[in-house]
Amino acid sequence: MNPETIKTLIEQGLPGARADVRGDDGVHFEATVVCEAFAGKLPLARHRMVYATLGERMGGEIHALALQTLTPGEAGGAWHG
Repeated sequence: MNPETIKTLIEQGLPGARADVRGDDGVHFEATVVCEAFAGKLPLARHRMVYATLGERMGGEIHALALQTLTPGEAGGAWHG
């Protein structure tokens, strides 16, 4: 598994999302995901939305994924993905 594949899966699974995924060892990753659909949702619900885009890969090919989930408004000028 590589960061670009995870980015693609997340962005395809969450229409309008933008993801920045990092990870050098092929199993542990960090992702920042910005999506309007996160508005009004608690962090746990946001994370579940992202995990759903990855399906069975979570816990398999992807051993760990640290997430930061933001709406476009929360991301503000900090988004560089």
